[in-house]
Amino acid sequence: MRKAGPFLALAAAETCSLSGTRLSTIAIPWLVLSTTGSPVLTGVTAMMEMLPYVVAKALGGPLIDRVGAKRIAIVCDSVSVAVVALVPLLDFFGLLGMPVLLPAVFAMGVLRGPSDAAKQAMVPDIARLANVSLERVTGVASAIERLASTAGAAGAGALIGLIGPGQALLVNAATFAAAALIVAVGIPDMRRTPELSGARPAERPSYLDDLREGWRFLRGDAVLVSIVVMVAITNLLDQAYHAVLLPVWTRDSGHGPELLGAMFAAFAGASIAGAAIAAAISERMPRLIVYTVAFLLTGFPRFLVTALDAPLGLVFTTLAIGGFASGFLNPILSAVIFERIPKPLTGRVIALNTALCFALIPFGGLVGGTLISTIGLAAALLLTGFAYLVATLFPLALKSFRGFDRAVADVGASVSRR
Repeated sequence: MRKAGPFLALAAAETCSLSGTRLSTIAIPWLVLSTTGSPVLTGVTAMMEMLPYVVAKALGGPLIDRVGAKRIAIVCDSVSVAVVALVPLLDFFGLLGMPVLLPAVFAMGVLRGPSDAAKQAMVPDIARLANVSLERVTGVASAIERLASTAGAAGAGALIGLIGPGQALLVNAATFAAAALIVAVGIPDMRRTPELSGARPAERPSYLDDLREGWRFLRGDAVLVSIVVMVAITNLLDQAYHAVLLPVWTRDSGHGPELLGAMFAAFAGASIAGAAIAAAISERMPRLIVYTVAFLLTGFPRFLVTALDAPLGLVFTTLAIGGFASGFLNPILSAVIFERIPKPLTGRVIALNTALCFALIPFGGLVGGTLISTIGLAAALLLTGFAYLVATLFPLALKSFRGFDRAVADVGASVSRR
C-alpha cells in the first residue's frame, strides 16, 4: 500500500484539477456565448487560454528537470486558485466584461501549462515506486482522467444552469486548491536530473541548452514526431468541436447548457470503461491496431451525427461509442511516449511533446467560429469531421510509424512487466 500511495495521490490530484478544468471548458465558452452571442468571440476566448498554455508548457520543461516536478505543480496550482476565483468575484459585482475576462483566461493558461506538464513528468517515477508497467499506470490514470472529465462535465451543466457560468468557476478554484494540497502531502520529492542536481552552478548547462537538448531528442525520434503531428491536428479539430461547434449546435437546437454537459459526460463516461479495460489488458494489446481503430471510432462519426441533425438518441449513442474507443488511446500513447524518453530528459521532452500536441488547440475555437460564420454550422461540422478522418489515417502511410511498438529508452527497461 505504501508503494501505491504516491500513485493514489497523483490520481486524486489529477481528479481534482481535471474535473475543475472540465467545468471551466464548459463554463467559459457558455459565458461568452450567452453574453455576446458571437461564435467568433467564443473562439477568441478559447484561444486566449490555450495559446499561453502551450507556450508555458513548452518552456517549463527545463524548470521541471531543474526545480522538480512536485514544486512546479504545487506553485502553479496554488496561484491558479486566486486567478480563477477572480472571475466569479468580478462577475458577482457586475464588473466582468471581455476586457477583464481575456487577461484572466490568459493567466489561467500560463499557470495550467507547467502544472499539467509537471504532473505528467511524475508518471515514470511513480511507476517505478509502484513496480508496475507504464501501460498499467497510464491506463489507470486515463480511467481516472475520464472519470474526472465525466463528473466535471455532468456537474458543470447543472451548476451553470443553477448559478450561472461565472459563479460556477468557484468550484474550479476549489479543485485547484485541493490538487495543490494533495500533491504537497501525498507525493514524495522526486529526484531531479542527476547531472543538474550534482553539478556546480558554473558547470550546469544553460536553460536554453536544456531546451535545445530536449528539442533535438524529440525531433530525432520519428515515432514521436508522427504522434505529435497527428495528435496536434486532431486536437485542433476537437477544440473546434468542443469550444464552438457543439455549443452552437446545442443552442441552435433549442437546448441549454444542461444538454451540453450531458453530451460531454456521455462521451467521457463511456471512455472510463474503455480506459479501465485498456489498463487491465494493456500489456497484451496489439498497440497499433487498437490505436488505429479507436481513433477511427472516436473521430468522424460524432461530427457526422451532429451535422445531419440526428435524433438525440443517435447522437448520445455515437458519443458513447466514440468515448469508449477513446479510452484506449491515452494508455497506449502515454506508454509509447514515456518508453522512448531517457530519464534525464523526461521533464523537457514530455513538456515539449505535449506542448506541440497542444500547439494548434489555441486556434481550434477560432477555426470553428470562422467556419460557422462563413459556411454555416452543418458544413463546418462535415468539413472538420472529414479532416479528422484524414488526420487519423495519415500516420499509417509512414514507414517510420512501424516503430510504434518498440521501446527505445531506459524507462521501459526499468519497470517490471507482469
